Amino acid sequence: MNETTLSGEAKAILERIIRVAFPHPDFPDGAYQRMCEKVVTEAESSTWFRVVLTQGLLTLEAQLAEGERFIDLSDEKALALLRRVEDLEFFGFIRRTTVLNLYGDPDVLQTLGYEGESFSQGGYLHRGFDDLDWLPKARIEETDEAMTEVGPLPYKVRTTAAAHSTGDSPPTEGSGGSSAAAAAGPHPQSGIGAEGKTQQPGEDQ
Repeated sequence: MNETTLSGEAKAILERIIRVAFPHPDFPDGAYQRMCEKVVTEAESSTWFRVVLTQGLLTLEAQLAEGERFIDLSDEKALALLRRVEDLEFFGFIRRTTVLNLYGDPDVLQTLGYEGESFSQGGYLHRGFDDLDWLPKARIEETDEAMTEVGPLPYKVRTTAAAHSTGDSPPTEGSGGSSAAAAAGPHPQSGIGAEGKTQQPGEDQ
């Protein structure tokens, strides 16, 4: 129980765990193998994680029926077994390490169609930035949903022309407002009603 060195069998189980937890049929085998080695390397940098990983793999094997081997299970049975141990620390360690590293593997990036950083190549503008043929085509359709009708404003809009017709002077710069603000009317939360009166709490405009 104090053994902290992964055997060849343990590494095979680890690689199988990564494949089942992150199933990508198009990813090359080398990416999963390198991911397995990455998890082992990360574990070797800490005695705690070495113990957590090795003991976790033993716990996983203990869930199997007599004579069963995790690497021989079908994908469905292997996934069901991993769901039973997904809250254990060893699986969290494997999951975190894989998420942070698997999708940065050069072979995985090539499989996904990522062409690498663009700065050193002059950017994407003249290099076919929209040539990712593995992305689904954009779907543009008209909606059948009824559009919400916007009714009239709850107050009269006072324009500059209307102000002149009534003899009022439009607000000037420095007078505390602008013609645009005056035309827009009172702010709904200003406490000023539609007729210019102070609005009491709970009172409708």
